[in-house]
Amino acid sequence: MKKSLLLAALAGASLPLSAQQQLLTPELLWQLGRLGEMQVSPDRKTVAFTVTRYDLNVNKGSADIYTVPVNGGAVKQLTTTPASENTLNWRPDGKLTFLSDEGGSTQLYAMNADGSGKTKISDFQDESLSNLKYAPTGKFILYTQDVKVRKSLQDLYPDLPKADAKLYDDLFYRHWTSWEDDKASHVFFQPVANDGKLTGYGKDVQEGEVFDSPVRPLAGSEQLAFSPDGYKLAYTSRKLSGRAEAVSTNSDIYLYDLRNNATENLSKGMEGYDIEPAFSPNGTQVAWLSMATPGFESDRNGIVVHNLATGKHEDITKGSELSAGNLRWSPDGKTIYFVAVVEGTEQLFSVPSKGGKISQLTKGLQNYNAFELVGADAAICNRTTLSTPAEVVRVNLKNGKETVLTQLNQDVLGNVKPVKVENRRVTTTDGKQMQVYVIFPPDFDPKKKYPTLLYCQGGPQSPITQAFSYRWNFPLMASQGYIVVAPNRRGLPGFGRQWNDQISGDWGGQPIQDYLSAIDKISEEPYVDKDRRGCVGASYGGYSVYYLAGQHKGRFKTFIAHAGLFDLTSWYPTTEETFFAHHDLGGAPWSQITSPNELQQAADVEKMVNGDRKATTNTSIYRTYTQFNPQRFVGNWDTPILVIHGGKDFRVPEGQGMEAFGSAQLRGIPSRFLYFPNEGHWIQKPQNAVLWKRVFYDWLARTLKPETVTGMAK
Repeated sequence: MKKSLLLAALAGASLPLSAQQQLLTPELLWQLGRLGEMQVSPDRKTVAFTVTRYDLNVNKGSADIYTVPVNGGAVKQLTTTPASENTLNWRPDGKLTFLSDEGGSTQLYAMNADGSGKTKISDFQDESLSNLKYAPTGKFILYTQDVKVRKSLQDLYPDLPKADAKLYDDLFYRHWTSWEDDKASHVFFQPVANDGKLTGYGKDVQEGEVFDSPVRPLAGSEQLAFSPDGYKLAYTSRKLSGRAEAVSTNSDIYLYDLRNNATENLSKGMEGYDIEPAFSPNGTQVAWLSMATPGFESDRNGIVVHNLATGKHEDITKGSELSAGNLRWSPDGKTIYFVAVVEGTEQLFSVPSKGGKISQLTKGLQNYNAFELVGADAAICNRTTLSTPAEVVRVNLKNGKETVLTQLNQDVLGNVKPVKVENRRVTTTDGKQMQVYVIFPPDFDPKKKYPTLLYCQGGPQSPITQAFSYRWNFPLMASQGYIVVAPNRRGLPGFGRQWNDQISGDWGGQPIQDYLSAIDKISEEPYVDKDRRGCVGASYGGYSVYYLAGQHKGRFKTFIAHAGLFDLTSWYPTTEETFFAHHDLGGAPWSQITSPNELQQAADVEKMVNGDRKATTNTSIYRTYTQFNPQRFVGNWDTPILVIHGGKDFRVPEGQGMEAFGSAQLRGIPSRFLYFPNEGHWIQKPQNAVLWKRVFYDWLARTLKPETVTGMAK
């Protein structure tokens, strides 16, 4: 199967429209090749990239390496091993290096640009090794691996080697999907010999520390960088532990000198997230992404430029509404390029490295999710839309013109009926214009009536853009016969800081009204069947589902909540990143005003002082845990609900889903509970993901009864 898919993709076969008879299904999603890393060769002629393809039968995937000319041409596959190749690096001599476990352990390999001459050049002993990067000179590499930094349970009780327990005295004892253990991820560097093989041994840059780099849980090699001369490296770390780490976002950029083993904190005194360092081409400056507000994980990412000679730095995007990502220096060091979300898309921007006018370089309904520069005039980009998975494209930075370099999935998607996506504006209850994506089924007929789904986004500050999702895939939903309404409600980036920040402390307020504004407005269309409307979402979107289940006033006939927050009072002390809960909910549940009389008294005093109705901390906390807590409104539930949760979801612990399902069952509400013991906040294993979708669409078929539901194998 893998070979036949590959040959069709490389041929760029385009099927005639008459052959487009198949609807998108969960199984087809897992036939798509998923674009991974991209690296441009030193001579700027070739792009190397990885593509992961999955085998549902064996329940896993593997990544292979491909190349394509920067100016366009044939795609070439360089590796075909059953292992996964990853962590691509071009050496100065033009050879391509990568990590692979094809020999039974993770090792570094090098090969020629055409895939010939593959040679193993390492003898690493630690399987946790990852995030490998070469110095621009090729004389050093850096990488991360786990180091024992604290005593294990067996160290403490050596006579009980089979004891199966965990013992903690402090917070942050688990994170995302992993329990705290006796190890931490550290940065290492190691010399490279003239023949390209590694020499000597790895030097631990963080020796004696108990802190991780990169910052957990999802960061990678983007948080590590070599200076141009190779003798300095920058890394990101949050040098806090226990309760201090649980309540803080304070990560810093550290500069390590290979010659004297000295470490300097470049962002000292900056209390928010500081991540993703990047050296200027001449090595005199370091730029990074910085959030100014402590404890606010969704603050605006500014671009800070630090002068290594003077020790001074400034945010060169200060005053901008844009939140930057994926920053890159121009070859001459005069410009910094970056990606930012704007109005439901991700576009390329530039700003002078000394500060000044920010220029938007691209437009259109697409995402440029990541990019690598090709000289000063072009970028190689990972591009997606809501309907098309990632492809490699070249973008002219002068005029924004795009050239497609790959068609990795034409063999699959070329035979799939397309859906229609409309980009609309809806007036909110406070008179704002809200962007709403509306996705229509294949062969949409405006004379018919369709069941319609309100999609509630998570985050709560993760935008709905032109990303192609393998979890909440809108074309897949539409292909099963549903209209999908996806609002960029209050709290989602890309529409200014006020819009982004307004959700904090107001979870059940204006954002929920935005959802209702969207579904009510789109429901005015004659093709929306008001008797067959559903509401679905995950994380904060799952919270929204639970909350609306007690407030919807008959709008919806079914609900689906994945990884939703059901009881904010019990969630606050059990989630791992307490800083997020504290900031967005306004504080701890035990800090709230306890009676309506106290609330009114506080509001009256505040009105006299401030002359307005702006909430104090106490009134905000009261609203959060009373007026905005879904659990308090279960008595109003009257609609079927499907609850989904993962057992390794430490962001929203499994008890939240169990409480919701138990409450529905005890109230006699038709309900179902889908539980994945070994999945986290996201369902990622292939067969689990397909099962998720089958149960999801089966539930919708039972409760909304669309005219046709296809492709859902029983």
